[in-house]
Amino acid sequence: MMHATQSEQGSVLAGHRFSLLFVFLLATLILFPYAEASGFGSYAFRVIGSLTIVISVYAANIHRSLLIFAIVLAVPALFQRLVLPKISVSAFSIFNIALGFVFDVVIVVLIFRRMFASKAPTPETIFAALCIYLLVGFSFANVYGMVAALQPNAFYLDPSANLHKVPDRFDCLYYSFGTMTSLGAPGITPVSSQARSFSIVEAIIGVLYLAVLIARLIAAYRPNSSA
Repeated sequence: MMHATQSEQGSVLAGHRFSLLFVFLLATLILFPYAEASGFGSYAFRVIGSLTIVISVYAANIHRSLLIFAIVLAVPALFQRLVLPKISVSAFSIFNIALGFVFDVVIVVLIFRRMFASKAPTPETIFAALCIYLLVGFSFANVYGMVAALQPNAFYLDPSANLHKVPDRFDCLYYSFGTMTSLGAPGITPVSSQARSFSIVEAIIGVLYLAVLIARLIAAYRPNSSA
């Protein structure tokens, strides 16, 4: 009886893996401003951020042959959530950000494949598409972090809107989602050609993704579809 109950709980969790991941991704965004503070906010962010990495691997349903590779890539991402290293020109910082970016890309590709594996859109399919959208924002934040580390003057932070001159990890995240949603990021201006180029690419991806993929999934979704 206990075995059957555990099996049912595992089945329910597996059937809502993308909605669970979506909630944790949103929680990470909400708690990010409190990451460097002391107290409950910092602790909560580290816990939620670490669980988000684990749930990302679980939601992607990675094949055993790629599981070790995914775990190796997840270690730098966990390090970013737990230790929160500053963006710097050091080789370790750049290497850590690069591996975090590769991890995000791998998870996006695997979720994308699983999303199109279903014959008809379901609520979980839509949540999978939303998770990809958020993960793309996190991925480009890592890209901007690498650009800022390699080119200290790649971004200009308006002194009237910022208390610091060098962009930190939350600045990169803020700029990434502001660019992807075409809302802009007041107070942060791309200066170098590379920063502007990546900004254009992300803006195009964000507009096309919402206009084409999400709109098509919602239009094809039928509430009576089996989950």
